[in-house]
Amino acid sequence: MTKTIRIGTRDSELALWQANTVKAALENLGHTAVLVPVKSEGDLNLDQPLYEMGITGIFTKTLDIAMITGKIDIAVHSMKDVPTALPKGIVEAAILKRANSADILLHKGLDFLKGDGTIATGSLRRKAQWLHKYPHHKVVDLRGNVNTRLKKLESSDWGGAIFAAAGLERINLTPSNHLSLDWMIPAPAQGAMLVVAMKNDPYCLEALSPLNHVETETCVHVEREFLRVLEGGCTAPIGALAIVKEKTLHFKGALFSLDGRQNVQVEKTVSLENTHNFGRDWALEILNNGGEDLMKEIKQVLN
Repeated sequence: MTKTIRIGTRDSELALWQANTVKAALENLGHTAVLVPVKSEGDLNLDQPLYEMGITGIFTKTLDIAMITGKIDIAVHSMKDVPTALPKGIVEAAILKRANSADILLHKGLDFLKGDGTIATGSLRRKAQWLHKYPHHKVVDLRGNVNTRLKKLESSDWGGAIFAAAGLERINLTPSNHLSLDWMIPAPAQGAMLVVAMKNDPYCLEALSPLNHVETETCVHVEREFLRVLEGGCTAPIGALAIVKEKTLHFKGALFSLDGRQNVQVEKTVSLENTHNFGRDWALEILNNGGEDLMKEIKQVLN
């Protein structure tokens, strides 16, 4: 049996780039695929910070519904946007090789770093880590797709804005006036692309299997397990990064208070052959070392 694989995607330039990358890979394997762009609620409501909208997976929910109702066969996501618990019937079909996982600062000159300044980001994680390092700065909310955020930065009086390096690199929009924030712990699975399909769709699952990158899959699963155990369904400033060096997995994870003043961190190494449950164990270590009280405070503020 053969069929045309309908690829669901948001209609931003970055989302379309990601979907076209998967489409080209499937076509190289001999499959036929078409794109089906879908608007998400996260794209439509740009006036409210994500955490205030109270919806987990706001960028993936619309595509989930389209898949469950049979309008699309697969969906392509930035994996950092995907909830740790997928809807019933939807499964991970492929995790592509990870791109740059770092956060970067786009700026109009770095003098503002020495005194008072204003930074823009829609991420609680980035905001908390920025305030941890620059407690006298002001952080304002910034929403929209990559192109929208770039325009808002250009027309503002902000000192800069924080972006994921991978998103800008993929669509060739990284400006020269940027600074890699190597001290900032990225979001779990940042830089990775996830393709999901229906559990009962063996054709698509088999078609996508060759696209899966095992090393990336191992790393992001540890990071997302860490996130799942820590957050308990609540949005929180959580960073996690796992990388592989010489058959060893190196992990760094942290939970920050909303104002960045407090944080609990772990830094671990483990054999690549023995990563099962370690994301959970490291999250429990965070919770047992002050993270549980920190999460209670975060939930009280956000709820």
